[in-house]
Amino acid sequence: MRIFPIQIITEEGRVIKGLCSSRDKLGLFQEYWSPRIVGELNDSYVKLVKLKGEFVWHQHENEDELFLVVKGRLLIKLRGRDLWIGEGEFVIVPRGVEHCPVAEDEVHVLLLEPKSTVNTGDVLSEWTVASRERLRHRLTEASEVHFVPAISGG
Repeated sequence: MRIFPIQIITEEGRVIKGLCSSRDKLGLFQEYWSPRIVGELNDSYVKLVKLKGEFVWHQHENEDELFLVVKGRLLIKLRGRDLWIGEGEFVIVPRGVEHCPVAEDEVHVLLLEPKSTVNTGDVLSEWTVASRERLRHRLTEASEVHFVPAISGG
């Protein structure tokens, strides 16, 4: 079953962004280690990325980074310890912690990280992504628009 985005408009005219399918969004690109922005949450981006192979050792001086595995199994190497993250599991790598993501097979990951985060942290390499590419939510004929009444306090 295909899930389409839902746009919810409150009585005040505010738009609540609705559902989107990570599987459908991940089907829109093939490149590895090239995160795509699919949403914003406060001062953070919600990104989807496909991983395969070993990334670079790096750290983020000012940003924590959340990795949620959507499909596959991800290894996060830390100095002195390895973390395996399976489907449906997540890990938050705190700022200043050197890490190296490794995907033996293709892995799909949702990232939640501050907008200032550079994918390679303190290391500039061939893997550094300069642009912040977005995958837009597009309302289609199959999409729904809902009007939600205001909730009165009481």
